[in-house]
Amino acid sequence: MTAPLPRVAVVFDFGSATPMSILASARGLAEVVFLCDRDLPHVRPLFEEIRALAPVCDVTGLTDDEILAGPGCAGLAGITTFSESLISRTAALAERLGLPFLDRRTAVAVTDKYTQRRLLAESGVQHTACRLVREPAGLDAALDEVGLPAVLKPRRGAASARTCTVHTRREAAEQLRAFTGGEGDEFVVEQLLAGDPSVAGPEWADYVSVESVISEGEVRHVEVTGKFPLAPPLRETGYVVPSTIGAGTRERVLALTTAALEALGVRHGITHTEVKLTPDGPRIIEVNGRLGGYVADLVRRARGFDLVRAALTVALGLPGEVPDTTYRRHAFQYFLTPPADAVALRRLDGLDDLGRVAGIRFVETFAQPGTALDWRRGTLTYLGIVHGSAPDHRGVLRLVDVVHRTLHIEYDRLPGGAETEPVQ
Repeated sequence: MTAPLPRVAVVFDFGSATPMSILASARGLAEVVFLCDRDLPHVRPLFEEIRALAPVCDVTGLTDDEILAGPGCAGLAGITTFSESLISRTAALAERLGLPFLDRRTAVAVTDKYTQRRLLAESGVQHTACRLVREPAGLDAALDEVGLPAVLKPRRGAASARTCTVHTRREAAEQLRAFTGGEGDEFVVEQLLAGDPSVAGPEWADYVSVESVISEGEVRHVEVTGKFPLAPPLRETGYVVPSTIGAGTRERVLALTTAALEALGVRHGITHTEVKLTPDGPRIIEVNGRLGGYVADLVRRARGFDLVRAALTVALGLPGEVPDTTYRRHAFQYFLTPPADAVALRRLDGLDDLGRVAGIRFVETFAQPGTALDWRRGTLTYLGIVHGSAPDHRGVLRLVDVVHRTLHIEYDRLPGGAETEPVQ
């Protein structure tokens, strides 16, 4: 008789893995039970679909005590989340259950950008000027210490939402008012790290991310993910695996990432660490205590390694295995990023033609004519993602050029903007 698989709880909301991808990755490893709060906007329309696929514990309106007393948490061997917004609650549940995950202090360190900067500075890993602001009246004092240009972003948040560079005090005040709507949300103003475009190459961004698996304090780095250049005011436009950085830079990036994870107390889980490539060497942008958005698909296609399965594995308290560095192909995702002054999509043509191009795996779309657009929503405002692969980086760039030439996009713009915009 086959022994039953261990049960792993996934505290679910919008994040870096879908229910289907989680269940596919768990096959033969664990039985997944989803902890779902129907009051969450992303969960509500998916609830019945998830319940038809796997065991679900409905935690709507429940306290942690009530969740733990329910049948959904009985006999759990692991717990994890792929959602930034649920890291702290998952840490609290894991502590009560005695299961491996980020501890509560570390959960704060990887979700609170101000606290993270302070801990990295106190540990000697990296000092980055950073100040907390709640309203425009506090900006002058913060900018006196941080300097200009600077980065303005929420103290807690994900998906690059409400994040931008600011170059003047007036611009900083205007953006903070627009971001907060007068509600007094907490933001950080931090030093803008100056990049060196020669490190990754002029066609690529001056930053990378590191995808890491940690078990019992042992850090295993799975991948260094390359990036396409940022779009104004500070938005990602796509990823590529492998990255273009050299071996020496890669070693320095990984060493810095290890030091940052240790300084923040990360002993279990999977992390996504963004690292700036500066003239003075790599510098931490931020450490995220969960699987990075979009990267699981890239690593799977480029190397055949399943990061979602790795997250479930370490949630069970098992060591995370890291594959060799053999790449099957150069995999990429290119984001269809609207210009910052676009307020609605008017036209998006050429998708069928693009889908027939050799090397383009598929084109995923999130918007249709009439869809409202607002760059302040970060990655949630992408029109779509082009998924593809090539034998080398030059082939990837050729395919991106095909994207530019094949798609025809028009927008409704803020006054003064052009109606037609090349794909960025």
